[in-house]
Amino acid sequence: MAQGGHAWSRAERDEAEEGEDPLDARIARTGCLEQHRQLQECMAERRDWRHCQEQLRAFGACMARRQRRE
Repeated sequence: MAQGGHAWSRAERDEAEEGEDPLDARIARTGCLEQHRQLQECMAERRDWRHCQEQLRAFGACMARRQRRE
């Protein structure tokens, strides 16, 4: 019988149980957490991603640099 559930690893479950968002933990490992937080703050403040293009580009560029390194 197949097991139900999700694809989280034990480490991700432990982080989630400690209150840290698993997505934030993954982004933190990329080195782009600060850019992501700035984007989130802008979107929360402005409530329209179109007004956050500078932050969106900075986060995208950081993630692209990360992918090139791998």
